[in-house]
Amino acid sequence: MKALVYRRGGLGDTLLLFPILENLKKMGYKVIFLGNSDYLDIARHCGLADEIYSSEFLSLFLSQPFDKKIIISLEGNLNPFPCKRIWLPIYYLETLHFPLEFSKKLTLNLAPLYNTSSKLAILHPGSGSPKKNPSLSLFEKIENFLQKRGYQTIYFAGPAERTFLRSKKPLFSSNNIIEVIRFLLSGSLYIGNDSGISHLASYLGLRAILFYGPSDEIIFRPIGERVTIITLPLSCRPCFPRVCEERKCLQEEELWQAFQENFTL
Repeated sequence: MKALVYRRGGLGDTLLLFPILENLKKMGYKVIFLGNSDYLDIARHCGLADEIYSSEFLSLFLSQPFDKKIIISLEGNLNPFPCKRIWLPIYYLETLHFPLEFSKKLTLNLAPLYNTSSKLAILHPGSGSPKKNPSLSLFEKIENFLQKRGYQTIYFAGPAERTFLRSKKPLFSSNNIIEVIRFLLSGSLYIGNDSGISHLASYLGLRAILFYGPSDEIIFRPIGERVTIITLPLSCRPCFPRVCEERKCLQEEELWQAFQENFTL
């Protein structure tokens, strides 16, 4: 049996559909996965996709015979967004009438990039949209807080953060997603926002503390069993992408207080 799965999106969008791939593999399907070619290697490395192709080849594959086609797009047979506030993996599986059980941790046969015996905390102050990001000074407070508690700290910079994080040392940045995974596997703690890298760190099993300001933690929370999501109790959120200029949901002092309350050694 062969199944075609298509989803064009960012890293977080891609990872949240992995439970579909996992269910298909359990059913005995050969999975052909089309999407963002930057991230498809993850599915191949963990055995959830047999063949991967860029999303630009969708029309070619639609003309071929498949036992099942799952086209996640506004024009496809599975809308990428639910009409109510429900976690995306559950929405996908319920809509497809698949079992709701799936792994909460990605297993990849990859060695950590750094061999360190000490506690390493990874700080990622950015995301795909600056509207989601609290101030850099919040992360600098957290950096100082963690160092006083015996952690080594290192910043991660994706393409969107390389400019404003260029003065931070130590700093890790890479365009190679497999190298990024190996970097994340070197850490014992991850601090970030609603971003694709946060989704990846959580799915890899890192203890993760994440700030969700205007974005919806119910729909878009990452897969993982060691995730703490910090939000502020405001009736106006979530509001992304229509974010107000005031952004009370990302107030530094309130988030800093919430972080300290949620942090345990």
